[in-house]
Amino acid sequence: MNTLPRELSGLNVSRETVDRLNTFVALFQKWAKAINLVAPSTLSEVWSRHVVDSAQIYALHPGPRIWADLGSGGGFPGIVTGILLAEAGDGWVHLVESNNKKAAFLRTAILETGARATVHAIRIEEAPAAIERCDAISARALADLDLLMQFSAPWAERNADLRLFLHKGRDYQRELDKALGRWRFDLVKHASIVEPDSVVLEVSHLSRQP
Repeated sequence: MNTLPRELSGLNVSRETVDRLNTFVALFQKWAKAINLVAPSTLSEVWSRHVVDSAQIYALHPGPRIWADLGSGGGFPGIVTGILLAEAGDGWVHLVESNNKKAAFLRTAILETGARATVHAIRIEEAPAAIERCDAISARALADLDLLMQFSAPWAERNADLRLFLHKGRDYQRELDKALGRWRFDLVKHASIVEPDSVVLEVSHLSRQP
């Protein structure tokens, strides 16, 4: 496949980026046969369920930014963001993944696609010590909102303009209600372009409740 799949037709990307995405998907499908990168039931829908879902994050916050992608797993959205940054020729993604097999996959994906990214095979709690600063944080199918805010707080203390982009399913309001008891933040809800009942929560000005 050397053309952009129908699901990504709205992205204005170069032929080289299309090639990088195709390379990544082929590599992902190969590795997914050996290690559990995503839910097996979604493997047949890798473009629509994973690549498009990931690309919408970059579309919400484009430009040469420094990202921290927490719990990077199969590379969604982190590797996709890194591939899109490769076209921009600037910016970077710090992929945080403590599972060594998944970290090995991510390193291979970077090598073969030219994604602008680095893998940190450490626990998320250790990441703020290894990654001094970031402009944006992404996380997908990782933890509830309260815990994601706890993970992100050290970076928010260093950067008042930090933004979080968090994929959430239909039960996101319950997580929001819980988080509001412990955190102050501004919120924008973006409807998912993949799942009708899902959202991407854009969080800014994060701080702990006094």
